[in-house]
Amino acid sequence: MKITSESVKVGHPDIVSDSIAANIIAAILDEENRVGMTIDTMPHCGIEVFLGKGLCIVGGEVATRVYVDIEKIVRETVLAIGYCDYYLGLNGNSMGILNTIIPQSQDINIGTRADLGKYKEIGAGDQGIIYGFACDETPELLPLPYVLVNTMMRAFEGCGNPIFAPDGKGQITVEYTDDGVPLRVATVLMSNAIDYRQVPNNFRASIEPQARQIAWDCLGKWVDEKTEFLFNPTGEWQAINSCSAADSGVTGRKLVVQLYGGYPGAQLGGGSVVNKSPEKVDCSATFGARYVAKNIVAAGLAKKCSVQISYAIGIARPVSIYVNTFGTGIISNNKIEMMIKEYFDLSPRGMIEKFDLLNGDLYRKIPKTLFMDDYPWEKADMVDELKRTAEVHEKKT
Repeated sequence: MKITSESVKVGHPDIVSDSIAANIIAAILDEENRVGMTIDTMPHCGIEVFLGKGLCIVGGEVATRVYVDIEKIVRETVLAIGYCDYYLGLNGNSMGILNTIIPQSQDINIGTRADLGKYKEIGAGDQGIIYGFACDETPELLPLPYVLVNTMMRAFEGCGNPIFAPDGKGQITVEYTDDGVPLRVATVLMSNAIDYRQVPNNFRASIEPQARQIAWDCLGKWVDEKTEFLFNPTGEWQAINSCSAADSGVTGRKLVVQLYGGYPGAQLGGGSVVNKSPEKVDCSATFGARYVAKNIVAAGLAKKCSVQISYAIGIARPVSIYVNTFGTGIISNNKIEMMIKEYFDLSPRGMIEKFDLLNGDLYRKIPKTLFMDDYPWEKADMVDELKRTAEVHEKKT
């Protein structure tokens, strides 16, 4: 049995778009904090970005008390990723930028502000069905293919070798036993745009061994002499034909990559995450659902856990919570659902406060990976409470 997960570098045009949107929200949060923001006066943002052939179109809806320089943020984001020359597919210094952001609809705004809303609390910014997932395959309590492919992408981003231009994609295929235990990496796929200006004497044969070494070093014990390595399978990927020079970028188009890498059982719900302020449950509940699932697995209540949470626009509390432990739970799924309702505040206000989601620096980090970092939603700090309650339920049965 083999399972594959994919990921991309931050220079991929879709993640460039995500990064622009996230950095705009981060800048708004910074300015709002400077003028004395509270959770009841927080900005409401839904930013969409389209990137194509040297043009960036920024749209969406924003309700805020402050001004930020959209064009400056776009250029700084693109340049920081490494796009400073059209030979690399995009140039942050000279790209075109069109700002089409409009004010947020008042009909939505009244449902997400405690002082205006029907229920006098911060309601969900939209309806939505959100999933969180965890399993015990790795110390991060994430699927092994997801962890490995994201580790590889970060290694290529941080290798410091200018041969490898900012745009790149990868996949890792892991071989499992019939019982679902990971054995080894069967296949490594790495596609990366190449800046041939940086290749000494145009010595192309030297490129693949360097890519192979980066991958091998970060994949550690999971690779062996039988692991198949595929690099730029078409045979060519020139940096001048990368990013927006070859492919458009759109916010929210890499949700499978960001949300568990396509691992079976880790379902995809909601919408784009990093381009929304946290009253939007696509954002906050994505982190909340992951937090719940991780704590359930960390507490030993299950080896694998998927949590579904649904919301109605303008209403703070979830409409429903559903748990699936895939037959690995030590108590019933229904009892785990009861524990979630008792111990976890999954309202927008609860998650915003718990995870510090009005912190602009969080938004600057999350386009790379939503998990696998020291994020507040990656903490397993509810383990003791869950264990104690699980023991009580076990005794009763």
